[in-house]
Formats: sequence, structure tokens, C-alpha cells
Amino acid sequence: MKKIFIILLLCTMPLSAQKLLIPMDLSQTDHLKAYGIAFWTLEKNINIEWLLNYRGGAFMMDYYGDIERECIFRGVTFEVTDAGGLAGIYGQIDEQNMDSVLLEKAPDVAVYSPPDKQPWDDAVTLALEYAEIEYDVVFDHEVLTGKLKDYDWLHLHHEDFTGQYGKFYRNYHNAQWYKQLEAEFKLTARQHGFASVHELKKAVAREIKGFVTGGGFIFAMCSATDSFDIALAAENTDIAASVYDGTPIDPSYPSKMDFSKSFAFENYDLYTDPLIYEYSTIDIPPSHRPVTKSAEADYFTLFEFSAKWDPVPTMLTQNHVGIVKGFMGQTTGYRRGNLKKSAIILGEVENDELVKYIHGNMGKGTYTFLGGHDPEDYRHYVGDPPTELALHRNSPGYRLILNNVLFPAARKKDKKT
Repeated sequence: MKKIFIILLLCTMPLSAQKLLIPMDLSQTDHLKAYGIAFWTLEKNINIEWLLNYRGGAFMMDYYGDIERECIFRGVTFEVTDAGGLAGIYGQIDEQNMDSVLLEKAPDVAVYSPPDKQPWDDAVTLALEYAEIEYDVVFDHEVLTGKLKDYDWLHLHHEDFTGQYGKFYRNYHNAQWYKQLEAEFKLTARQHGFASVHELKKAVAREIKGFVTGGGFIFAMCSATDSFDIALAAENTDIAASVYDGTPIDPSYPSKMDFSKSFAFENYDLYTDPLIYEYSTIDIPPSHRPVTKSAEADYFTLFEFSAKWDPVPTMLTQNHVGIVKGFMGQTTGYRRGNLKKSAIILGEVENDELVKYIHGNMGKGTYTFLGGHDPEDYRHYVGDPPTELALHRNSPGYRLILNNVLFPAARKKDKKT
């Protein structure tokens, strides 16, 4: 019995002279699964060093046989390094624009999404499923009854927080799925004492804002980004046409928009016509651009931040490439002139007014917004088949999503003096 115990102990204890390194450069066979390994390791209460700007943002932890076996099982490239190799890594990090950030606890993850949505309806849930990262689904009822306090990180599904049902009225208001969505939202509004869906969604947006200001982290894509901000700014006015709530738009709504209540955008104009598939001038859709780019010509560039002085935006832009394929959505990107000065630009189309990827602080928490619907589906349409991530396991665009999932696990550093 004593001999068996010793063998088990040796299998679970780290070899102190060795570290397991998961490179995130071009040598990595499956970047997306690598994030899942990092998350799985944190769930085992094993700390990870995120080596910012070193080999594409590599992960390093104490060597355990269980971690090695999990990497092999999931098809993730790894290396084992000894004390000499470790000294070389730290020396390179010290001398170059690199740094090491300690990840200590797997964040509790939630996705704000209608309960009948499937994982393939949204790029983030696709990424979480493929990387094997556990998450809970919450929606209006859970938000309004205080469930967000149970989570560290929240993703906003491609949801419409303005109460205009995604502005699908023109093409889909007679579709069965649209009618069902409308009925379900109206029922939820009544159950929570709201006279309209736009009042319900504004209340949900306020609760999410409270989650962030209290220290939470949100990540949103596509129309969940600008519709969320618009809902906050339009808190005290009706911007929803009568086809949505049976009442006319407040004719004085422009003077009642309060941009100080929102996160990232200001000084934009709204598209209140239900036949227009856009929320506002925040977005720059392809039809509004002088030259519509093809998938082969559409790219955006990630900013390179100082890892030692700006660790947060550095974490959010870790990648094995600096230029990422563009992708469209109901909200494809953000007009530079409508960004608040507090918003940090993480990725942009060079020499263009289109900004793709932004981040900012709000109270004790943060937000990150990424324009577009699916990094590997250039023009995503309703009813399109799901993206098969096994075919895109090295996707730079999906890496941006998963950077955000791990970001809350980082220990906050004291500001250097």
C-alpha cells in the first residue's frame, strides 16, 4: 500500500526543475484548444504564467504528467523545459517588449443568450465549445434577478438591447421564428412589470452596466456592442418605432440621448426606420463605404502595446500574427469619430475610419467590443451552416475571443513607478 501511494504522489507532483510550455506561435497545432488547456489547468488550481509577446503569447506552468497527457489528448503542441531553458526564456522577456502575467483562477463564465439558441449561433459559444471551456447561459430573467453576481465574465450574445428585435423587421417579420421571438420577449416584459420590450431590454442593459462597474468583465461582438451602448444612452426616451411597441418614437429623442451613461460611443445619429437594418452611424457597413472590400482584401491590424507598461491591452491582442482577416456582421466595426476618448483601440483598419476592436474601463470592471459576427465566416447570413472550428483551429480572429475569456484570470499588477 505504501509503495502504491508513493507512485501516485510522484504522478501528481510537479518536477520542480521542469516547466511545461505551450507555445502560441506558428509552431502551435491547435491554438484554440490551447486556451482550453490553460483554462483546464487553472480549474485544477495550478497557476499559469502568460508570457506576453513571447512566442505568440505562450502559456507556461509547472510540469505535471496530467497536463502533458491532456495536451496530447487534445492535440495541443507543448514543450518541456529545464532550469537552463527557463533562464533563457526569462532573459529574453526581460530584454524585449515582453512580460509575464500570472493567471491564478479560472473565471466563472456566462453567456447572455436566449435559451433556445444553439452554440453555433454565436462565435463565442462556438469558441467555448471547441476549446472545452465550461459556461452557463443566462438571459433576461437571470440578469434581472441578480444572477450576474455569480460570474466574473459575461459575453453578450448578438442581442438587441434597444427592443427592436435585431432590426430584422423588413425581411423577417412574417417568419415564424421572428413571431415566436416577439411573443417570448413580450411575455418576459409583462412578467417583470414592463410595458414594452424596449423598457425590458434597457433595464437588462442597466443591470449589466452595474455588473461591470462593480468589477465584472464583459465581452461583446457584432450588434450586441452598439445596441447595448445605445440602450444605455436612450434610457429616458423611446427610440423604438410603433411596429415594435405600438407607440410612436419620441420626436424629441435626439435631445434626450445621454451619452455620459454609455461605455464607448458618443455623438452618433440613430436609424429609427424599422426598414433599415442598422442601428446608428456608429457602424460603417459595406454599403456605406466607397469601395466594398472582398474577403481576400479585408484585414485589420492589431496594435502592439508595451507588455511591461500596458499588460491589459497586450493580453487582449496576443496572437501569432499582427494582421487579422476582416469579417462582417450587422455591426462590422466602429466609426472612429464616434469613439469616446476613454476607449482604447486594439485593432483598426489602417488609413481608414473603421475601428474593429476596442477596450475600456468602466468603474471597477472592463468592456471589450469586437465588430463582426464570425471571424471565419466573412458574410454570415441567417440560416447559414455553423462554422466548423476543427478546420480553423489556428484562427487569429477566434484567438481574440479566447484572449478575453482568460483575461479575468490575471492577477492585477501594481503600477510601476
